[in-house]
Formats: sequence, structure tokens, C-alpha cells
Amino acid sequence: MSAPRESACGNSACGGGGAGGSGEAHRELMSFQRETEALAQVAGRLGWDRETVMPRGAAAQRAEEVGALEAVLHARRTDPRIGEWLEKIDPGRLDEAGRASLRLIRRSYLRHTKVPGPLAAEIARVTSLAQGIWAQARAAEDFSAFAPTLEEVVALKREEAAALADGGDLYDALLDDYEPGMTAGELERMFAALRPRLVALRERLLGAERQPAPLTGSFDEAGQMALARELARAFGYDFDHGRIDRAVHPFSSGSGLDVRITTRTSPDDPFNCFYSTIHEVGHAAYEQNIDRAFLLSPLGRGVSMGVHESQSRIYENQLGRSRPFTAFLFARMRETFGDFGPADAEAFYASVNRVHPGFIRTEADEVHYNLHILMRFDLERALISGDLPVRDLPGAWDDRFAADFGMTVDRPSNGCLQDVHWSIGLFGYFPTYTLGNVYAGCLYQALRAAVPDLDDQLGRGDTSAATGWLRENLQRFGGLRPPQATIERACGAAPSEAPLLAYLDEKFGALYGG
Repeated sequence: MSAPRESACGNSACGGGGAGGSGEAHRELMSFQRETEALAQVAGRLGWDRETVMPRGAAAQRAEEVGALEAVLHARRTDPRIGEWLEKIDPGRLDEAGRASLRLIRRSYLRHTKVPGPLAAEIARVTSLAQGIWAQARAAEDFSAFAPTLEEVVALKREEAAALADGGDLYDALLDDYEPGMTAGELERMFAALRPRLVALRERLLGAERQPAPLTGSFDEAGQMALARELARAFGYDFDHGRIDRAVHPFSSGSGLDVRITTRTSPDDPFNCFYSTIHEVGHAAYEQNIDRAFLLSPLGRGVSMGVHESQSRIYENQLGRSRPFTAFLFARMRETFGDFGPADAEAFYASVNRVHPGFIRTEADEVHYNLHILMRFDLERALISGDLPVRDLPGAWDDRFAADFGMTVDRPSNGCLQDVHWSIGLFGYFPTYTLGNVYAGCLYQALRAAVPDLDDQLGRGDTSAATGWLRENLQRFGGLRPPQATIERACGAAPSEAPLLAYLDEKFGALYGG
């Protein structure tokens, strides 16, 4: 007779039990962890508030608030009792979810105990202030106004990386926060396979005789927001446990029962609003669809940023920019805005997917997008290694952009000031965008095999079979398995860049006439 197995959760509703010290230690650890997870959600809500409704003059106080809360969280994540509980718990008495929770708690404990509490609080304080300084410098087109702050952020992140790396690679130590188990070397191999194929495809498309027309005109912003909310619902976003607000940089925040998203509007670019919304819904749906038994536990959030990005990118691109779904969107836009230009659904599909070089990553087409990421990956590795001083970043950015895109950067907001990530210390985050595209390519291949009438459904604006397949095969598991194992289990094969490249070649080859 086997020993009774405890569940991953720390409350009686989840079942569990076990005798002696192991069972009691497990219950105490999971109860403690649940409170830590709840406090982390509060910290996230402060960030959402800062980006949406916080008065501009409150930035300095908010930085102190964030720093104080981070100090509390760091103290909890490094509490010596966690180590004592971990020592007492017998993993053999746990089910799969229980063992996975234990693995994630141990990983978090070991990482956080390497970082001194004052350093963690200082990083939180400085990056909270840095975001506002970045926004002001971006608006003023003045990198020099942001450079001293970015130097401080880079120095702090290098200090953190050194504490985490134990003599190893600094960048790998930071990358592990966003994609556990991944290394810069493995990403280099993948990116080396992507770059030449992407460059060759871009050159072929830009030189094609058939060139889709861009969308022009003015589109009522209230109408954009109304249609954005409709699109969010169409992709399964649960408004009973979420909301949409506007922000400079669209994002998703929260997990479990409170998952919020933001979008942005521009009178002359409704695609920015619609596809930013669909993208963030992909992130939010992942969080909303995780098994409720994992709520406020280590398993109750997305397993990595690469897997997270796979959800936002497959929602936005393979589904939202597909020929059948754009036909549905074309009809809804005509109902909302009248005759807005494209002659028919096919011309609209071509306009949505038009390949054109541009400065802004978030506005890039599917062919150019990953080239933006590969550039940032190389630049931020150089910043963290110390090979690229912050003062030289604008020149390095502009040189690399000219080489990769054949364009001269005209102003900082179109160059190294366009992204918020470095201001808030997210070094190691950028490559997960391309990794997410690679994962999305694998998932889409498996999804099409599982749902043979997918195009007919998308043509009716019905994403339920697609989003349902993603929910059942990936989203509901949350952090149960490591990132690559999560993708492999959903797809039935190890992740590879090949499906993404095949998808891009097929889609854009047909669109541009071979």
C-alpha cells in the first residue's frame, strides 16, 4: 500500500494530509507561500496603478512604497523557515503538483537568498523611479536625461547577476529569471538559424512586384476601444475577472481571479489597438485559465516568459492575423467605421500583414519582429558584460539598426528609448519574445492538426476551438512543468525553430505571390 500523497495546495479544499513532521511542514510552508503570493499580487497591482491611473506627481512616493513592499517580499522569500520546512518535507509523499510546487519554492528560495535584501529593495526603488525618468526622456527625445539612471540600473543588475551566477555567466543568471533552464548559448544557436532565413525572406518580400497598400484614414478612438473589448471577448477574455485600460505601453498584469490588460489607441492606426489587445489577451487568458486549484500557489502563474509569449503571439498572429479571422474583422470594422478603404477582405488581409521596415518593435510585422529582438539580445548582453558602456548605447543601437534594417534612426524614441524594459531592469527578458514566437510556431502546427476545420471557425470570429485547445493542452497547467517540457507535452515534440520558419515562408510567400 502506497503512502498517502499530499496535494500542491495549502488549504483543506485541495485534500492532502500525511503523517508526522513532513505533513505538518508541508502545510505550514504552503500556507506561508500563499500569503507571499498574495503580497506579490498586491505589488503587481501597484505597478498596474502606476501605469494607468496614478497621478504623475506620485512617482517618488510610489517608488518608496514599491521598495518597502519589495523588502517585505524579499524577507519572506528568504525566511530561514523555508529552508527548514524544505528539509523536513518528504517529496515522495507528494503528488505531481506537490512536487512541482516544492521544486519552484526551493528554486525561488535559493535564488533569493543569494541576493542581499538591501540590494533587492534598492533595485525595486530605483527601477520604479527609472520608469518615470525614461518616459520623460522619451517624450523629450533626450537620451542624456535618462543615461545616468540607466547606468545605475545596469550597475544594480550586474550586482544582482554576480550574486546569482556563482562565478558563472552574468547574463545567464538574469535570463534564468524569465526562462528557467535556458542559456544565452542555446539562444545564440537558435537565433543563428533564424537570422539568415528571416533576412532572406524579408529581402524577397520587399523586392516583390506585389506590395500591399497600407491602411490610411482616421478612426474614432472610442470606436476602437469598443471593438477592442469585443475582440477581447472573442478570444475568451473574462471581464468578470479583468478589465481593459489605456497605457503608453500595453501590458498584462495579475493572475488568478484578477488579470488586467491595457492597450493604446491612435486615430490613424487602429491595428495598433486591436492587435495590442489580442496580444495582451493571450497573456491574460493564460493566467485566467490556470487550474483554480493552483490559485496563490507557485503553480498559479505562467511557467516562463517564453511560454507566456507563445500564447500572446499565437493569439495575435497565427489566429488574429490569419486570412479567415481578418475577414471577420474586416466586416466588423466596416460596421464600426463605415467604408474605411480596403476594397474587400482579401485587400484588408494583405494590409494587416504588410511587410515593411520600421523603427518600432511593437509595430513590426511578423517577418521583421524577430530581427528587432535579436538586436536587443546582443546589445543587452553587451551592457551586462560591460563591453558596451551606457553612454555608447545610442551609437551602438543606431549602427546595428542601420546594418539590420537599412534605415537611419531619426530620434531616440524610435531608437534606444522606445522600450520600457531596461528602465525597469528587465535584462534577459527580450529574447523570450523570439523564443515565444518559436514556441508559437510549434503550437500552431499541433493546433492545426488537432482542429482541421480551424479556418472555418475563425472566419466566423469563433476562436473557441483554438483557445480551448490551448487551454486544455497548455494553459491550465500553469507552472506544473518546466518551460520546454510544457511546450513538448502540448506539441508532442521538442521545440524547434523549423515550424515558425515554415509558417512564415508559406504565409508570406502566398501573400506576396511566391
